[in-house]
Amino acid sequence: MLRVLAVDDEVPALEELVRLLRADPRISHVGCAADSAAALRDVSRVLVAGERLDAVFLDIRMPGLDGLDFTRLLTGFAAPPHVVFVTAHDDCAVTAYDLGALDYLLKPVRPERLAEAVRRLDEVVRRNAAAEDGAERPDQDEMVPVELAGRTRLVSRRAVTHVEAHGDYVRLHTQEGSFLVRMPLAALARRWQPAGFIRIHRSTLVASAHISELRFDGGRAAVQVGGELLPVSRRHTREVRDLLVRRFRHAAPPPETPN
Repeated sequence: MLRVLAVDDEVPALEELVRLLRADPRISHVGCAADSAAALRDVSRVLVAGERLDAVFLDIRMPGLDGLDFTRLLTGFAAPPHVVFVTAHDDCAVTAYDLGALDYLLKPVRPERLAEAVRRLDEVVRRNAAAEDGAERPDQDEMVPVELAGRTRLVSRRAVTHVEAHGDYVRLHTQEGSFLVRMPLAALARRWQPAGFIRIHRSTLVASAHISELRFDGGRAAVQVGGELLPVSRRHTREVRDLLVRRFRHAAPPPETPN
């Protein structure tokens, strides 16, 4: 069961957030704080006491210490809680994800969208616990929530062949179509690197498992991903080539020994 802290300087917004969080059966405890300074004291007290705090759900624009500065200060703790921003402002999403935010919700919060954030939190907490126990599977998947025609759809990371940057968004490409997600490419590259995603261009991230061919033409490199030929920048050519060579060697059967 999850233990979380809700933070907002507006009393009605804080009460509504606490109410929604307490209604979720995956959450066993919901603390609350009226500003970031009080929240920081609460986090420090909980962690120093050796207790668990899985996430902080907080606003960004608050008097004194704002939500972004609060998140930066959390990195000073040995095992900081995850952060989910709940705000009326959509202009801080890029910074929030750069700081490692788990999710970014816009007010007024829709119950189903908050439930999706809690589901993601629960999945991450369980995965991290399994990793600490040495039980995490190397093929652990991740489901990415995308907004589509007013609905939230979950896209499997395994289904993503490549990702392209589009300003403050990224476009996830799958065989079924493409989906826009508000997240910087740099943050996604760091997050998905252990799952085999590799940067081939400043604006392109590719799942190495979906690369079928590496081509060279006039000194320019490109990779074949499904039915698309994607250019590889000079900066990333050697990294891509070395990765594919290692994958080929790993996949190749051992040589037969003569009888």
